Amino acid sequence: MKLGRAGVWLGSMANLPATDLRRAVAEIEQMGFGTIWLGEAVAREAFAGAAIILAATSRVVVATGIANIWVRDATAMMNGARALAEAWPDRFVLGIGVSHAPLVSGRGHQYERPLSAMRGYLDAMAKAPYRAAMPDRPPPIVLAALGPKMLELARERTAGAHPYFVPVEHTREARGILGDDRVLAPEFAVSLARTRDAARATGARYMQTYLNLENYRRNLARLGWSNDELTPPGSDRLFDAVVGWGAEDEIARKIRLHHEAGADHVAVQVLTPTPDRAPLEDLRGLAPLVVR
Repeated sequence: MKLGRAGVWLGSMANLPATDLRRAVAEIEQMGFGTIWLGEAVAREAFAGAAIILAATSRVVVATGIANIWVRDATAMMNGARALAEAWPDRFVLGIGVSHAPLVSGRGHQYERPLSAMRGYLDAMAKAPYRAAMPDRPPPIVLAALGPKMLELARERTAGAHPYFVPVEHTREARGILGDDRVLAPEFAVSLARTRDAARATGARYMQTYLNLENYRRNLARLGWSNDELTPPGSDRLFDAVVGWGAEDEIARKIRLHHEAGADHVAVQVLTPTPDRAPLEDLRGLAPLVVR
């Protein structure tokens, strides 16, 4: 996979009207970022969103971060990825994950035994029948892996891992588990605010959202963070660990820490005060410092 050293995790930018989204991703490609990541949750369906972005660009890789295994069967997942990989060769990466219990149950599905579910799902994907034209090369698959066992599964069965909402110590641990021949591509949120107070105001929604999800809290607790520090909206120390803030060169330094800890690629998510803005000016300032 040629993800590049840095990519852009779209976050709420992925929810822009299609015309605005096409314009934004074309600009991101011109800035030199290697990969554009989009989530799913209850926004655009992952493959539809990826197709919009692929059609609006010419060379950037597009990755799902992540497509939810509970809301489509394994054949639909594998064949959606095959269709995109055949239409846009070597430009699509399938990131899949177990998501979170509240998001899954809210859509009428039952969240249980996530590790076993993922293992069985990968087995079913490998056997998925497909009658359309196959891509020359199968789409790479990466897992949204946080804990050691899911990281081990990523090492054994996929091309690598895409952890989210993680500090540098997790990147270091993940590299040790994945070994040298698997891709490690963590997400890293940033704010161009020059003070912590201003950055915390910008990142309040981000912190509240993910500290209220058990998977992320449990992962951080496993790494040694106390319950007090994990109580939303999180301590200043935790905020500094999971969000890069300050001037462009300071944010670039924090991104380099993930590379030094073993990341092949860092998916940069620029936090914004409101979810209806594409932070293209911020990304233009960061690009020369992080894409090479």
